[in-house]
Amino acid sequence: MTARLTRAARGSAAARPAPVGFDRRLIAPMILGSVLNPINSSMIAVALVPIGTAFGAPPARTVWLVSALYLATAVGQPVVGRLVDMYGPRRLYLTGTALVGVAGVLGALAPSLGALIGARVLLGFGTSAAYPASMQLTRREAERTGQEGPAGVLTALAVANQTVAVVGPALGGLLIGVGGWRAVFTVNVPLSAACLVLGSLRLSREERSGAARGDVDPPGMVLFAGTLVALMLFLTAPRTDRWYLPLLAAAAGAAFAVRELRVAQPFVDLRVLGGNVPLLATYVRQLLGYTTSYALMYGYTQWLEEGRGLSSATAGLVLLPLSGAALTVSTLTGRREAVRAKLVAGAAVQIVACATLLLVGPGSPVWVLLAAGVLMGVPQGLIGLANQNALYRQADPARIASAAGLLRTFMYLGALGASAATAAFFPHRADTGGLHGLALFMVAGSVLLLLSTLPDRSLAHLTPRKA
Repeated sequence: MTARLTRAARGSAAARPAPVGFDRRLIAPMILGSVLNPINSSMIAVALVPIGTAFGAPPARTVWLVSALYLATAVGQPVVGRLVDMYGPRRLYLTGTALVGVAGVLGALAPSLGALIGARVLLGFGTSAAYPASMQLTRREAERTGQEGPAGVLTALAVANQTVAVVGPALGGLLIGVGGWRAVFTVNVPLSAACLVLGSLRLSREERSGAARGDVDPPGMVLFAGTLVALMLFLTAPRTDRWYLPLLAAAAGAAFAVRELRVAQPFVDLRVLGGNVPLLATYVRQLLGYTTSYALMYGYTQWLEEGRGLSSATAGLVLLPLSGAALTVSTLTGRREAVRAKLVAGAAVQIVACATLLLVGPGSPVWVLLAAGVLMGVPQGLIGLANQNALYRQADPARIASAAGLLRTFMYLGALGASAATAAFFPHRADTGGLHGLALFMVAGSVLLLLSTLPDRSLAHLTPRKA
């Protein structure tokens, strides 16, 4: 009976005429799927301490729960994005979101820290599909409707991702308070099921059929993955006895560049990308912005628990004003692209917000901690949205999904840099001295973000073209 109803629903959806404007039936699966990664990225922030206690592991080891997901996702996003560009979003979306559910079960049952890290790797690959698929669906609908600037849809994606990322610690704290740290993995099971149902019912079965097997470029993907893996393994623990990892990354990167410049259908078209300086600058700004954002998320949250002595649930609640500020700013400014203005304002406020962390200590009143969160929420509501809008204008429409995947890759490189910095400044525990050192690191990154934006006049011309 259920199968017949599902088939009938699919047939009814296929029989409906295409809407004149953007197909709003796509918005729910797009948003729900794309938030799977940020929600898992952020919930783990308040779970690191209780997981470390459960397995007797210091912060230098539990940080692998962060690094493993970003390592997998940084590789997976552009790879899956390229497949989405070639074969369409439906099958990649459904496969990826199904893996999220499997990873949730494995994480909930993990008997050791190593098994838990393995579940996070699978989770990283599973969450790699939905965002590139969503960007490709947005571009496809823009072409179908003749609306060159779907600012409302892009804003909804950005706001959902930013809001979930900053609400994640509070949600994680609530889940831990109710069901222990394993609940932050179990929650992926119903989320995965919802994505599978919505994706099956609402994503079109029409897939691209013009791509040949030889167009996938597996050697390019392997060399790309090898470059990132070697680089990120070094970033997670940059020590002199691991000198060979940067050399491996450089060798794999050189081989990747040679390969991509010689093949007819490269995984990453370096000729086009190299000539698109504005897009390259957007990737750099994404790296800088999210290095600071994630350093705050992981470093400040751990300090709230260990340096300030708050519980996981209370630490999550202290970060709620941050999410409120980010949501308010994104909502108010979303429909006005104003990419350059948002980046300049976001970087300037971020410098001030990071500097305020130099003033907090074990005896700081709660209102000071709340105020620091509100201040940091402002740039989080501006920078990510501005970079997403810039990429949508700057990227080749035929490769929008893989370009979006690379944008996420640079975001995760920032997250890995942040996790490496957190481990360096908190080698044994998250004390106040380590937090102040981390704050100076964040100030430096924010200054670089501002300096990379101010002279870039091309950002002022990123406005919608009329159909």
